[in-house]
Amino acid sequence: MGKELATIAFAPEDRVNYRHKVRSCMDALAQMLDADAFDEREGMTGLEIELNLVEDDGRPAMRNAEVLGHLADPAFQTELGLFNLELNEPPRPVGELGAYRRDILDRLRKASERAAKADTGLVMIGMLPTLTADDLVLANLSANERYRLLNDEMAGARGEQFHLDIRGEERLRSSSDSIVPEAACTSVQFHLQVAPGRFAPYWNAAQAIAGPQVAVGANSPWFHGRRLWAETRIAVFDQATDVRPDELKAQGVRPRVWFGESWITSVFDLFEENVRYFPPLLPIMDDEDPLKVLNAGGIPHLGELRLHNGTVYRWNRPVYDVMEGRPHLRVENRVLPSGPTVADLMANAAFYLGLTRQLADEERPIWSQLPFADAADNFHRGARDGFDAVMRWPRIGEIAVTDLVRSVLLPKAHQGLDRFGVDPADRDALLGIIDERCRTGQNGATWQTATVRNAERRGLSRQAALHEMLRLYRLHQDTDEPVHTWPVA
Repeated sequence: MGKELATIAFAPEDRVNYRHKVRSCMDALAQMLDADAFDEREGMTGLEIELNLVEDDGRPAMRNAEVLGHLADPAFQTELGLFNLELNEPPRPVGELGAYRRDILDRLRKASERAAKADTGLVMIGMLPTLTADDLVLANLSANERYRLLNDEMAGARGEQFHLDIRGEERLRSSSDSIVPEAACTSVQFHLQVAPGRFAPYWNAAQAIAGPQVAVGANSPWFHGRRLWAETRIAVFDQATDVRPDELKAQGVRPRVWFGESWITSVFDLFEENVRYFPPLLPIMDDEDPLKVLNAGGIPHLGELRLHNGTVYRWNRPVYDVMEGRPHLRVENRVLPSGPTVADLMANAAFYLGLTRQLADEERPIWSQLPFADAADNFHRGARDGFDAVMRWPRIGEIAVTDLVRSVLLPKAHQGLDRFGVDPADRDALLGIIDERCRTGQNGATWQTATVRNAERRGLSRQAALHEMLRLYRLHQDTDEPVHTWPVA
């Protein structure tokens, strides 16, 4: 925002002033919503793909700045850890999903060739299984002052070490004095532009399906050498960024990584919750007076509102943005891990986009039948148990997630993609991948688990088995054959 972050030292009044500025942004947002000032178009989607950088032996490569220099592509940016990159694909209509897949694949292949000049490989995976605790330290935070400032503010707010205690198939307990363990969590984020009057139905629909979505797409079973959840990334991200000491947890203070606690009626509900529950982490202000800009007939950028929103890590996040002079709203879906292949990513996108469209359009909405607490419980069941998860669903009760997806959700996703105008051949190919995953019981998490177990049975140590699994994973990823077709060595 035009300031040198390295020189910033926040005074107490900065947070007070920032809070007032955020409320001014809220007033401007409310006026814009009342005045129908937003772009009403729907059906534009974009995505962000987080990547891991690795050495030839599969160890993390701590050189994202060097790799970016070789890539020379503004679509790639740094992420939290030195071993991370992020690809930001430009938006396009949902109806072009088939072409989107081809373009992403082409961009990643070119990027891999250029990254090789820095003796570095690119891997799409929810959590890099070869990471160790020694890799996730402050020295390996990306050279970006925004990340350093965020780390300092979050560590200061917590006032003690961040603790991980994850109980899954095995158990992990560890501590860190920084937020760098969050860098182990690499995701894909789907953005969907929606009209303001339709934001609540789309967000509610995304929340309702988060459990099945993460169960089917799980790809993060290993962390620090232990088999934890099917999608361990959810638990690590939750705990590695929790700024609440035990006393604040006991008082019911909300975590900044948050599923939420109720269905909404407007996008304004979410921004209002942000202001009500979460103190500012980065009280950085720009020179814009949002109400003055609005009253003069302009479109405010609402910089403080957007910055504050970016430090509340909802699994489905509201996004306000201005493109070509027009404001619009997006739902940012943050549920899924990166990988295993571009084919799998686009299948996940088709399932999510089609299903949310159909549920948002239905006369009797799913959120009028599904208690919010059940949606949240389904989400955590899906992350923990993956394909073994049992979900609660209206008019059905408890049902195995694979049966729920195949008998109830996939038909709805087909209808939703038709409404978006997706080519039937692309629709069937992408949703067919989801169906085959459920039929075979193989997604990224189950393949990784089975491959490591088989390697251990052949006499390899756990660490050697993880390295061997990652070697095979990278070979299969390069083929872009979906993960349900991968043989288990």
